[in-house]
Amino acid sequence: MELHHLVNTFGQDLQRRYGEKVHKLTLHGGFSCPNRDGTIGRGGCTFCNVASFADETAQQLSVSDQLSRRAIEVNRAKRYLAYFQAYTSTYAEVEKLKAMYEEALKHADIVGLCVGTRPDCVPDAVLDLLASYKDQGFEIWLELGLQTANDRTLQRINRGHDFACYDRVTRRARALGLNVCTHLIVGLPGDTKNDHIQTIERVVDTGTDGIKLHPLHIVEGSIMAKSWRAGRLQAISLEDYADSASEMILRTPANIVYHRVSASARRPTLLAPEWCENRWLAMTDIARSLTVKGAQGSLIGDPFNAAQ
Repeated sequence: MELHHLVNTFGQDLQRRYGEKVHKLTLHGGFSCPNRDGTIGRGGCTFCNVASFADETAQQLSVSDQLSRRAIEVNRAKRYLAYFQAYTSTYAEVEKLKAMYEEALKHADIVGLCVGTRPDCVPDAVLDLLASYKDQGFEIWLELGLQTANDRTLQRINRGHDFACYDRVTRRARALGLNVCTHLIVGLPGDTKNDHIQTIERVVDTGTDGIKLHPLHIVEGSIMAKSWRAGRLQAISLEDYADSASEMILRTPANIVYHRVSASARRPTLLAPEWCENRWLAMTDIARSLTVKGAQGSLIGDPFNAAQ
């Protein structure tokens, strides 16, 4: 059975609500990160090398030029969400953020914003700014990188914040009517399958509107790359990832939208696991597992029905 019959996927959710395909156009705002520039730490999270998922050359272009280029590259939709993806896309003065966000929103084919950031970099002024766009009728997603609810693991990977920080900003954002999408990494050092399950349960308890699942990528230029080369770090297997991801999906209420259930990275940046070169491998295995176990929400008595 296909994944969208078993999981409430973002693509299908957008199709239902807009009556046509809506695609994300990824943008690079030239932002930094407080975990790199010394504000809260240096060196960044141990898994991080933004070049593994972002086009670093794009930051040389204006937001408008990036949108135009990406729309031509995608060429599969008439309406789009502008996705500020790289590093911490709320880490600037509010007036600078306002100028960048509104440069994107002025395009007639843009229906809203997705803003990727850290939970410790979302002051009330930024939430109010995003809420003002929501009040104008734009679709706004605040994408928060939590990665895991295990505070010990967060400390181990040099994340720089704890779960309580994520909990606070998520509740504030949703109280303003903003959509929150929670980013989670499966396969972090020290996290077990039980940690993955506890993470999804705590995220659901806090409240969220969307989830992104991401297998741990060991990428060139990251601190983890050194541990992997030294044999001190094992990459998660495809089987273990699909098993944990499916169990997390089974415990997710049907109304929560999965923006993705896997992800890929490019070589030579990607070092391990090799299967992460192709995100469809995990998607296929997750669908196969859910076909046997049940659809999203089945373990909490709230199964997803794609016909709903």
